[in-house]
Amino acid sequence: MKKILIALLFAPIMAFASGGAVHLDKWPGSVSDKAALQNGAKVFVNYCLNCHGASYMRYKNLLDLGLTEQQVKDNLMFTTDKIGALMTVAARSDEQKQWFGATPPDLTIIARARGEAGNAGAGADWLYTYLRSFYRDENRPTGWNNVVFENVGMPHILYGLQGQQVLNHETHKLELAVPGELAPAAYDKTVSDLVSFMVWMGEPQQEFRRTLGFYVLGFLAVLFVVAYALKKEYWKDIH
Repeated sequence: MKKILIALLFAPIMAFASGGAVHLDKWPGSVSDKAALQNGAKVFVNYCLNCHGASYMRYKNLLDLGLTEQQVKDNLMFTTDKIGALMTVAARSDEQKQWFGATPPDLTIIARARGEAGNAGAGADWLYTYLRSFYRDENRPTGWNNVVFENVGMPHILYGLQGQQVLNHETHKLELAVPGELAPAAYDKTVSDLVSFMVWMGEPQQEFRRTLGFYVLGFLAVLFVVAYALKKEYWKDIH
């Protein structure tokens, strides 16, 4: 019964993450770059939070990115006036299901859920490739398709930044037909920042955990030296 409940809980996320085996580009970002995380948070709030929630996060958690409370209120809070509120969407899930055919999944842990065995790095590669692989397809209800997630139901929300790509059916490669606001390299950087933020959301304390791990290993190394010296001192008469 427990396994069934877990499967039902993650079903929307896995539906979002499903797709055939394709080549994934390596995500070039990092969760240690505060400027990238801040830009990613801005892109997420302006483009993703309209439909997808991040309901395991609170706006006050964004202070950990090096932002002040006033900066968060002025630039990243549009649906609430409380800094401690959850990052949810205004639309109800039943309304979204009626509009889109399915409720858009929560994105708080999407990078970890998409990665193999919870590997956020693999999930980041998938997200980075996915968000750069939309192309025009008039046969789809939204007018968009994706080479990573074939017949995707989600429209290309970032097309204004990237422009419109088309799929060359002879080479099976994407070609930019209509340029967007950003040059291709700038768009890739924006997507990388957005993915950085989504990876960070899945585990906000991961950088602290890694740093603490180094301190613990250092302490154990020193303790080993002290313990070995004591052992030598206690056993010197025996040996």
